[in-house]
Amino acid sequence: MSSTTSTEPPVSIDETSNRAQAVIDRVSEAVITDQEFLETLLTGVFARGHVLLEDVPGTGKTLTGNAIADALGVSFNRIQFTPDLLPSDITGTNIYNEHTQEFEFSEGPLFANIVLADEINRAPPKTQAALLEAMEEAQVTVDGETYDLPEPFFVIATQNPVEQEGTFELPEAQRDRFIVKTSIGYPEYEGEIELMERRGDRLTQMPSVEAVTDQEEVTNLQMVPEYVSVERELEEYMLDLARYTRDDSRVDVGVSPRGVQRFYEAARARAVIAGRDYVAPDDVKAVAEPVMKHRIIRTAEAKVHDVEQADVVADALDSIEVPAVAEV
Repeated sequence: MSSTTSTEPPVSIDETSNRAQAVIDRVSEAVITDQEFLETLLTGVFARGHVLLEDVPGTGKTLTGNAIADALGVSFNRIQFTPDLLPSDITGTNIYNEHTQEFEFSEGPLFANIVLADEINRAPPKTQAALLEAMEEAQVTVDGETYDLPEPFFVIATQNPVEQEGTFELPEAQRDRFIVKTSIGYPEYEGEIELMERRGDRLTQMPSVEAVTDQEEVTNLQMVPEYVSVERELEEYMLDLARYTRDDSRVDVGVSPRGVQRFYEAARARAVIAGRDYVAPDDVKAVAEPVMKHRIIRTAEAKVHDVEQADVVADALDSIEVPAVAEV
């Protein structure tokens, strides 16, 4: 078994799992979506990563971001990415103060705990590079000065899978910074009926989401996965799944070593959400697709034959034997 620190986590595993479920319950009161999607979103939060949402407009991405921030008790900003968006529009800029006769830094919308980067692929490469620094280093650089972003810092970026005109494809380095990629999808039949009923009375306000934690506690919750143990057999299982994508003839570029590390982190976070201090095979299988699929670059032939990245991941899961690991 891989070694972990002998000290106790800042929040117990059970309490962290309870907090996660409380957040899911609160968000579900405002957003029509399913448990699996919200667990994947929280996996990104607890693993101190970022989440890429690929969804058509109108599925509730902004509402979800707001609701997650409210439930966690942290600050939230939404940035609408456009082709003319400048790096300073998101990072902030130095403004001259006539009273002090000095330049003062005015924070941009990146200075929030949760940032919804809406239609991120519409931003030009220079602006995407500024966001990349923020995602990787939790800081921004303006006129040679570096400013730390709030802690915790978490990006939910969205892109439209249909409209590609006027967009800039995310570079591989940036896609790799997202620990998971997922989608809200369309609600179930009864869910859409509920959405209409909510709109039946224009005076009826959307359900409010009360906080179940706060900024300081979220930072502590993010440390808890570090105390989760992973059997050697499961480490090998994750690596074998990743290496399968590199050897697949339909793939130009498979999951990178950094992607394997993110896989490991996501599996530990998922175990915490499930209330365990060890990773089980089910945790690995649950995060395999959202962690790996956006890191896979298909060959031209695979694209012609409509082979999706998710198909490659599914084949890997079918082909690699699941290790028999005794429950701790």
